Amino acid sequence: MILSALLTSVGINLLLCILFFTLYSILRKQPSNVDVYAPRLVAEGKLQNSSGFSLDRLLPSPGWVRRAWQLSEDEILEAAGLDGVVFMRIFTFSLKIFSFMGLVGIFILLPINYVGKQLNAIDFSDLPNKSLDAFTISNLEDGSKRLWVHFAAVYLATGVVCYFLYYEYRYISSKRLDLFYSSKPQPHQFTILVRGIPKSSESTSSNSVYNFFAEYHPSTYLSHTMVCRTSKLQGLITDAKKLYKKLTHLKSDAHAQHKSRRTGFLGLWGQKETLVDHYGKKLEDLEENVRMEQSDVSLAREEIPMAFVSFNTRYGASTALHIKQSDNPTEWVTEVAPEPHDVYWPFFYATFLPRWISKLIVIVATIILTLLFLIPVAIVQSLANASQLVKWMPFLKGILTITFVSQVITGYLPSLILQWFLSIVPPIMKIFSSMQGYISHSEIEKSACTKVLWFTIWNIFFATVLSGSAFSMAEFFLEFKNIPQTLAIAVPGQASFYISYVVTTGWTSVSSELFRMSPLFWSTITCCARGSDNEVDVSSVPYASIIPKHLLFVLLGITYFFLAPLILPFVLAYFCLGYVVYRNQLINVYKPKFDTAGKFWPIVHNSTVFSLILVQALAVGLFGLKLLPLASSLILPLIVLTLLFNEYCRKRFLPIFQTYSAESLIKKDKKDHNDPAMADFLNKLVPAYRDPALMPLHYSRNANDHSTPLLS
Repeated sequence: MILSALLTSVGINLLLCILFFTLYSILRKQPSNVDVYAPRLVAEGKLQNSSGFSLDRLLPSPGWVRRAWQLSEDEILEAAGLDGVVFMRIFTFSLKIFSFMGLVGIFILLPINYVGKQLNAIDFSDLPNKSLDAFTISNLEDGSKRLWVHFAAVYLATGVVCYFLYYEYRYISSKRLDLFYSSKPQPHQFTILVRGIPKSSESTSSNSVYNFFAEYHPSTYLSHTMVCRTSKLQGLITDAKKLYKKLTHLKSDAHAQHKSRRTGFLGLWGQKETLVDHYGKKLEDLEENVRMEQSDVSLAREEIPMAFVSFNTRYGASTALHIKQSDNPTEWVTEVAPEPHDVYWPFFYATFLPRWISKLIVIVATIILTLLFLIPVAIVQSLANASQLVKWMPFLKGILTITFVSQVITGYLPSLILQWFLSIVPPIMKIFSSMQGYISHSEIEKSACTKVLWFTIWNIFFATVLSGSAFSMAEFFLEFKNIPQTLAIAVPGQASFYISYVVTTGWTSVSSELFRMSPLFWSTITCCARGSDNEVDVSSVPYASIIPKHLLFVLLGITYFFLAPLILPFVLAYFCLGYVVYRNQLINVYKPKFDTAGKFWPIVHNSTVFSLILVQALAVGLFGLKLLPLASSLILPLIVLTLLFNEYCRKRFLPIFQTYSAESLIKKDKKDHNDPAMADFLNKLVPAYRDPALMPLHYSRNANDHSTPLLS
């Protein structure tokens, strides 16, 4: 790719961003779009749908940018929890490190690269037609003394990144502890989940749990709730919710209220009745079926050997959690209980063997998906290479001679296709994570985030760098000693593709997040089809898809910092746009359904350290190829120091994200000991983890007459 092609791509994407931002500034003011651009505020009753016309509605205004920029961290914490704060700290962290790298890269490394003579002679008169390779380290002559500047830049950048990593880890750890100390008593702080309850012919599983914990934890054990098989019941409740929503819509439509049908076969004969009465009777029958099924579950005792066990102190729950309960390690297995509303009820593996098998199946399925994804990666690589594209499809030879068409096909189209294929990966990874037996939505989201991250790094970075060939990647790992040299040859050659990828995919994705094209489209269709609906759908922040995307751009920025510093302004622009857009989305669009109290940050830390190790390995190989063996050898101590830094952070901060110390738990218990509200809280703790499927429904008109299951 030449510089003029890059400038064309930048210009197109910049115009698209301006267009999206302008349209958003207008569309967000329209009353019909309030459910699209501020669903959270509507659901919370903070924003009403006004119908009065004003000229201001048709004019774009940047007021939303100012409000998003002026948000304090406390406001974000209140609106999106500590996970929201951690999410925004990714942007502030990235802005800090890439501001520094941008200054060094653009004003020092880039001019040094350009004055090299390895690829082209210096010619400022023909700058727009220069290949982007002329701005990379590949343009420096072998053995050039200027390479020592790049060596110093690698050391300096590593130090700056490690400093900010340490600062952020320490800051978020302290925020996590502050949040714990200031929080009110929560059910999950006093509860653990117990799996692998041994079967007994003499008593039920519930009695076994009571006898075990009453004997071995007599002073702290409070109560327990058995987990039941309610898959059939959950299906009935889902049908009831859909029918209730349909009935509510009919009642709100004056025209639909007078529609009628006959009660006979296929509605062809019999007495007439209105649709409201018809669906009302169906809902009553469905609720009766739910009540009967709830009673059957209670009578048949469809319990699985798993229970939520509650204690009267946090320290008591923590003691039971971390001490092995049985000589058989597959029995009485304990783990942290999530918040009651965070429990993921559909998938519960009670014993060790099914969970172990499911994890193996998920690992195999993830590997297969990763290998299959090499197909679209190979397609994208062929599109990015004009000569290879002509070889595969000769009929495009004439079209590709047109400069603008060639630039769009080889620079813009590959990134869009790759982004489309990537969009289907997070939902698949969520399914895989749920199959592993995680018991909470937050754990599923965190596990899916890790899977998507490494899937993205592998397929978007390594597979693309190694030309998308499975044989190339196999050879890459078999020749372990040659990995730095192989990367040093392959990575600089893909600089132009990744610069284009940041501009097209990165900038476009942020603009699309703000514009919300899919919700806007479906909102328009549903409004035209059936009018307005009283129910507003508020989604949670899709951390599993957006955090890996941000971390991929962090990896690209760090990796190409000294190889092709021209990428840095575009990465910096991406995080500037994202900083404003996502602050706006956190307070207007998304509403958290769970909060991990900052557990996403260790993923961010590990990914950034991996990026540092990767760029250092590249430096080892590249300085060796550039006939500077001393610089290559002196990078090795930097790799060791980075690993030692990571190990220190793992020992110093990671335990805070895994569990709370005895010191903090006992302090909190003593503080709450004299609180008169604790007695009421402990009483409510007993039914806190009851399966929602066993709770009574209140949908039909006769809900007050039959509000509870036949047998509790």
